[in-house]
Amino acid sequence: MTAVGIDAMEIWTGKLKLDLAETFAAEKGEDPEKYTKGLGLFASSFPDAHEDIVTMGANAAHRLMERKGLTPADIGRIDVATESAFDNSKPVSTYIAGCLEQVYEEDFHHANKGERKFACIAGTQSLDDAYNWIRAGRNRGRSALVVATDTALYARGDPGEATQGAGAVAMLVTEDPDLVELSTEQGYGSADETDFLKPNQQFPSVDGKRSMQVYLARMREALEDFESVAGDTHPDDFAFIPYHTPFPGMVRKAGLLGYRHMIRGTEVEDELADEIGRQPREEEFDDRESYEEAIRGYMDDLKSTDQYREWYAEVVEPTLSISREVGNWYTGSVHIARAAALQYAAEEDRDVTGDRLLVGSYGSGAQAEIHAETIQEGWREEVDALNVDEQIRNRYDISFEEYEQVHDRHNHDKSVELAAFTEPDGEFVFAGRGAMDERTYDYVE
Repeated sequence: MTAVGIDAMEIWTGKLKLDLAETFAAEKGEDPEKYTKGLGLFASSFPDAHEDIVTMGANAAHRLMERKGLTPADIGRIDVATESAFDNSKPVSTYIAGCLEQVYEEDFHHANKGERKFACIAGTQSLDDAYNWIRAGRNRGRSALVVATDTALYARGDPGEATQGAGAVAMLVTEDPDLVELSTEQGYGSADETDFLKPNQQFPSVDGKRSMQVYLARMREALEDFESVAGDTHPDDFAFIPYHTPFPGMVRKAGLLGYRHMIRGTEVEDELADEIGRQPREEEFDDRESYEEAIRGYMDDLKSTDQYREWYAEVVEPTLSISREVGNWYTGSVHIARAAALQYAAEEDRDVTGDRLLVGSYGSGAQAEIHAETIQEGWREEVDALNVDEQIRNRYDISFEEYEQVHDRHNHDKSVELAAFTEPDGEFVFAGRGAMDERTYDYVE
C-alpha cells in the first residue's frame, strides 16, 4: 500500500506580538507567572492591520508551493479549516485560491475547494479528507493543499484573553510524503457538549472548568478507540506526542492522563508500584466517587516520579516550544506542535526517521481524534526549510494600548481604521471591501 501523508508544511504567524509577562500582566496588575508558569505561555501573536485568516493562509500556502516548485495544476483540492470564518456561504478556500491566482499564470478552476468547521479539530479532519481522497484514487495524480488558519480572539477581560493567537499552517498531502505518513488507524471520542461555542457571535462563550474536563474525557475515549484497532499503546512507542494545545498547561494534564493509561498493566506500573503503589482498579471500590478520588491521588503521585518527568520532558515538552510564543491557533494548534517536535529533533541531531508520533487532536463541542504518524526520510530537509523561529523573532512588539486597537481592528462587530505596524514585503494583504461587502486582497511585491 502506497504511503499517504504530509509531504511538506509551512507556517505563517501573525506579525504582531503581545508579551504576556512584560505587557499584559503588568497592565492587569497580575503576577507574570500566572501566564508563564500557570498557562505556560510567554507571548501571543496577532495579525497586523493588513492581515487576516485569508492572508495568513494564502501566504503560508504560497511559500509552500514556491518551495516545492508547484503550480496550480499540481493541486487537486484546497481544504481550509477555520473557526474564524467571516462568511456563512463563501468558503475561505475560494479567497485563498483567488489570492494565489494573482501570482500564478494558471488558475485553480479544476480544484475542489471547501471549508471545514469543528472547532480546533477541523484541521485534522481536513487532513483526513485529503488522505481519503487520495486513497480512493480520485486525485488523478494531484496533491491536496490543507490550510488551517485562525485568529483566536476573546472578549477583553475574558479569562481566555491571555491564550489568544493568530496564524496559519499550510500542509501538502501526497502519496510517498517526505515528512510523515498518516496511519490508517484512527480513534475517536465524541459527544454533544457546550464547553466552548460561538452561537452567531465572534467571541466564544466558554465554561473553562468544563472545557478542560471535556477535553480530557474525549482524549481518553479517543485513545481507547485507537487502541481497539491499533493495539495497546506504550510510552516507549512514540518519539513525540503532539497534542492540541490551547495553552501548554492543558497539555500537562493530557500528558499525565495519557501516560497513566499507557502504563496500566505494564512493566512500568510494576516498577513504580513500590514507590506509589499500583493504579486503582474500579472493581476494588464500592462507588465511582471513591474510585475517582483514588485515581486523583495516584495521578498526583505519578506526576512527581522521575519516570514520568523524564518521559514528559522527552516526548511532550518539545512539542510546546512554538505554542508558548504564539498562543492558541485553534485549527493549527496541533500542527504547530508537530512542527515544534520535529524542529527539536533536528536541533538535537536526533535521527527520528521511522519513529512514530501519536497525534492528539481536539475540537470543542466536542470531539477528539488520535492517530499515529510515521516520520519519513525527508523530514529533516523539510523541517530545516521552516522559518517560523525567524518570524517569531521579527514580530512587532505592541504596547497594551496598541493591543486594544488591534483587538478592535479584528473584531467583526466593529469598523476600526488602523495603520499597519509592519511593512508588507512579498505577501498577500487585505485591501478593502468590494461592492457586495466582500473582502479584497492584493499581492505586495
